[in-house]
Amino acid sequence: MNEHALQTLKTYFGYGSFRPGQDRMVDAILAGRDALGVMPTGAGKSICYQVPALMLPGITFVVSPLVSLMGDQVRALKAAGARPSYLNSTLSPAQQNTVLKRAEEGWYQIMYVAPERLSDPRFLAFAQRAAGEGGIGVPLVAVDEAHCVSQWGQDFRPAYLQIAEFIEALPARPVVAAFTATATQRVRRDIVGMLGLEEPETVVTGFDRANLSWSVEELGDKAKTRWITEYVVAHAQESGIIYCSTRKAVDALSAELALALMPHGISVGRYHAGMAMGDRQESQAAFIDDRVPVMVATNAFGMGIDKPNVRYVIHNNVSESIEAYYQEAGRAGRDGDPASCYLLWNGRDFALRRMMIDRDPDDDGLDEEQREQARANRYRLLGQMEGYCQTTGCLREYILRYFGDEAAAGELLHEARDQAAGCGACSNCLGAFEVEDVTEAAREAVRFVAARPGRFGKVLIADALHGSKAEKVLRVHLDEAEGYGALHAMPIAHIRKLLDQLAGRGYLAASQGEYPVLELGPRAVEVLGDAEGRFRFSVKRPAGKRAQSSRAQRAVDLLRDEAALDARPRVGDDAELFERLRALRTELARERQWAPYMVFADKALRGMCRQRPRTRDELLEVSGVGEKKADDFGERFLSEIAAFEDGQR
Repeated sequence: MNEHALQTLKTYFGYGSFRPGQDRMVDAILAGRDALGVMPTGAGKSICYQVPALMLPGITFVVSPLVSLMGDQVRALKAAGARPSYLNSTLSPAQQNTVLKRAEEGWYQIMYVAPERLSDPRFLAFAQRAAGEGGIGVPLVAVDEAHCVSQWGQDFRPAYLQIAEFIEALPARPVVAAFTATATQRVRRDIVGMLGLEEPETVVTGFDRANLSWSVEELGDKAKTRWITEYVVAHAQESGIIYCSTRKAVDALSAELALALMPHGISVGRYHAGMAMGDRQESQAAFIDDRVPVMVATNAFGMGIDKPNVRYVIHNNVSESIEAYYQEAGRAGRDGDPASCYLLWNGRDFALRRMMIDRDPDDDGLDEEQREQARANRYRLLGQMEGYCQTTGCLREYILRYFGDEAAAGELLHEARDQAAGCGACSNCLGAFEVEDVTEAAREAVRFVAARPGRFGKVLIADALHGSKAEKVLRVHLDEAEGYGALHAMPIAHIRKLLDQLAGRGYLAASQGEYPVLELGPRAVEVLGDAEGRFRFSVKRPAGKRAQSSRAQRAVDLLRDEAALDARPRVGDDAELFERLRALRTELARERQWAPYMVFADKALRGMCRQRPRTRDELLEVSGVGEKKADDFGERFLSEIAAFEDGQR
């Protein structure tokens, strides 16, 4: 590992070593190689380009679609002693001119820019001068959220297609490094090809966030609100995000929660794109500063919000894809401490998502063929999200296999077989439901669809399998078809759910459009060609919903309690001192109008509790304490620790 890079890491960020994967990315960039990093949220992607940017001569461009990320990253880098800047629509034309002038004079080491900025003639001219002979130099272009370049990803942005053209237009090609938290193998290939990466060093650190627990529960809309209210009350001292699929849902749920939580003294914030900019900024600041512990928001909130101590993320509705869900849920536990991810869903969620795909195709800048491809891809992604909700297997394993992390999934499955609680960190393995074998019913359903694929919708097929005499069934003569009434003993609602689950797991497939019809899925051959009787199919059946919900929640909380207990016996790890240091951190943050974590993260405070530094040199030995922060805040924290120890004697 490059010793200069390690020294830079320690000086600015206070860490004595890189996390897994960071060292390879940094080494590749410093060696002049392109790089692709696929690292989960919280794995430290930004360090991979920030350390080289602080070492290399000239200015590094970081392409990011997240305005909030730019502001937070710049403030955090300034706090660490670096010279960063950003250029986006929040700056006035005069301010943008000032930033560009200072950049050309060499004031900055790193500049964050939105992808749309790359096509601005004024910015392109500045970049070409900087990269040209006699310019300050552009050694690196880092592309954050790189999955946005791919139509096969969950968040395609046409502006990302301009990045390769921008790089080609520079007089001297810089190193190009791309980063994403969520990318399947197909999306990774798109990133390499569409950004023009040249034989990149590719680092995939794995997708298993071992500190997160995963839970899925099917609930009606009113039951969801009750569940969330009870959970927030039980975790009143913790910070959490609650995601809703629409602005209307955010407004309704935040109002209900605010009223229900008022007697408990718990404040609730809200955030969505329909709010005024000032209101959004104030709501976000209150959450980051720990003044408001609970945020109800659409997925417009959270991207680029580097708040490390979010202890839970609850989805009140399903996300549009596994990628989106993994990224949103992954905003919990960025500090590496235990955190919980809950997904509450029902059939109406998926109906709403399908309607949003049909009516709001998000197709700006696409031609008709591209528009249709994007819509088909969104249906595909939603189907895989449905499979996650309905699977009876390990939720962690489902996520790992989805992202192609087969080695980690296999290892997890092997370990789970040796434990009574499976993986021990998801609601399926903790037994929040009963498993019902419906293999024969599934066979009948697949055979019935196979005889008439692509002709009828779910409701009509369910009616026919149940043996209904409804007028629609009789009109199309399904009462005369083989298999009619084969599932007469199963409630009609259960048949419909069975069809949903067969589609979600790939045995059937639903066509696109507002009125989808059922056809055979890619795994149908496992049923139709099963001569040896190996096919098995089971579904979830709630077992005392309220009791089981509580039991799963208690089990997850127990995991977190045990993790906390593991820390308590360590020498000097004192809860009272931690609270005093946290109060000091809040005071210092307010003085500077920073988020508290920009002073020191919780982990750094716990390190101080354990190590009890008495001098500046000893303080620098605490992980997360860099040179600049030791200079700015060291004396205050050392004094607080000394005063506490004097009081303990």
